[in-house]
Amino acid sequence: MITEGFTEHYFHAQDDLRLYYRDYGNRHSARTPLLCLPGLTRNARDFHDFALRQSADRRVICFDFRGRGRSAYDPEPSNYQPSVYLSDLQHLLAVTHLHQVIVLGTSMGGLMAMAMSAAMPTALAGVILNDVGPDVSEAGRQRIAGYIGNPVYTPDYDAAMAILQKTYGPAYPNLGRDGWMRITRATFTEDTARGGLRLAYDLNIAVALREQAKYPLPDLWPLFRGLRHLPVLALRGALSDILTAETLVRMKREHARMITVTVPDVGHVPQLDEPEATTAIDAFLAAR
Repeated sequence: MITEGFTEHYFHAQDDLRLYYRDYGNRHSARTPLLCLPGLTRNARDFHDFALRQSADRRVICFDFRGRGRSAYDPEPSNYQPSVYLSDLQHLLAVTHLHQVIVLGTSMGGLMAMAMSAAMPTALAGVILNDVGPDVSEAGRQRIAGYIGNPVYTPDYDAAMAILQKTYGPAYPNLGRDGWMRITRATFTEDTARGGLRLAYDLNIAVALREQAKYPLPDLWPLFRGLRHLPVLALRGALSDILTAETLVRMKREHARMITVTVPDVGHVPQLDEPEATTAIDAFLAAR
C-alpha cells in the first residue's frame, strides 16, 4: 500500500508471526540504505518525518518489532527478547533484499544494532546510536519499569497528549504542541474494542521484561566493541536518564573514531529534528 511518501509491507517471521515495515525512497539508490529501529515500546511512526527527509536520496526502512505498532502481537510473551528480534531482523533484510545497511537505532533499537554486529557483522555499513549505550542508567531503568505494561485508555488525541506531557515533560522542556502531538500519534492507536485510543504496543512486553529482570544484566560492552571497525555516530540527550555523560565518555575511549554529539535541552530520546542532531546525522550520512 502506498501512503504519505512510503509503501507499507508485511512479511512472516520464522514462527509465522506477521511483521510490518515501511519502505521510503528509491530502492535503486546508490546510497547505502538506512534501517531505522525504534525503542522498547515504540514503532516505525517515530521516524516518519526523519525518513521522509532522508529518503530524498536513499532508501529508508522503518521497522515495527513484534508486538509494536502494526506488527502482530506474539501469543508467547517470552519471545519478546533479543535473540528473537535478531532473527526477525535477518528475515527483514532478506525480504527487502538488503545486503548492507546503516542502522539508526533509538534506545532498544541501538542495542539491537550492537547485537547485529555479532550476529550479522557484514550487514552493517555504519551505526547511529540514539541515546543508548552499553550501560543503561539504573534511574532510567526504574523509570521505564514504572510505566511499561500499564494500560492507558483515553478518548482522543488531546487527552492522550496531556497524559504524555505529564509523564515525559521533563525530557522535552521546550517541545511545542506540534511536537507533542507527533509523539502522541506515534504512541497511541485506535482501540476498536473499547473505542477511543490505547497504547500501540502489546502490554505483555512487560511480562517478558519482568522475567528477564530476575537475572543480572549481561555485559554489553563486548557487543559495543563489535562496532569499533565501523563508522559510528552516538547522540545523547543532555537531560537523558538512560545514557549518562560518563558512559558516553567511556564509549569514546573504546571507539576513538566514533563521533559524539550531545543534544541540548532534551532527555531520552532526541527526536532527530533538533538542529544538533540533524547537522550531525547529515554530515555522517553524506559520504555513505
